[in-house]
Amino acid sequence: MTTTADMWFDPRCPWAWNASRWLLEVERVRDVRVRFHVLSLSLLNEGRDGLEEWYQEWLKPGLGPVRVCAAAAQKCGPEVLRDLYTALGTRIHHERAPIGRELYLAALAEVDLPAELADAADVTDHDEALRAGNHAGLAPVGEDLGTPAIHVAGPDGRVNAFFGPVVAPIPRGEDAGRLWDGVLLVAGTDGFFELKRARTRRPIEG
Repeated sequence: MTTTADMWFDPRCPWAWNASRWLLEVERVRDVRVRFHVLSLSLLNEGRDGLEEWYQEWLKPGLGPVRVCAAAAQKCGPEVLRDLYTALGTRIHHERAPIGRELYLAALAEVDLPAELADAADVTDHDEALRAGNHAGLAPVGEDLGTPAIHVAGPDGRVNAFFGPVVAPIPRGEDAGRLWDGVLLVAGTDGFFELKRARTRRPIEG
């Protein structure tokens, strides 16, 4: 039976990008199908005190990409997020494209979605849906966390939800499959909450 993994992403989060590419590798070596959902780190952190100054600056242009994703999912169906995320993420994380209308138009054109969806970046029409998506993705994990957030339904139907993995470089092939097996094992252990060490690599090199 195919396992469904639901992943919540913010297009600008480099760790979510790595996790999403890892999950696509997992699809190749395990009987897994990934469904993508958008999450807004900008809205999640709205009004929070104590954020580091660099992170506050990083969050400022973050609403545009998630709003475009939310508009695309609403108009064309959530399945379009898989390819739209790839188109946006490749430009953001590898091509270092500036956040703005040109980015949205190029990504939308690549995946044959209507150009007018780019207009959503500058309006609040989808913000309530984004807040609801934030809650859906993070309520089982902990809403003080963020992306990547992943839900996997267990054999008994109960959701195994967790933040992470935070990984660089992206595991490929069977390495991706082994990480998947291990993540499910530890995340599915009753009472398991955290396993962590200091990061020594940038999420995206080059």
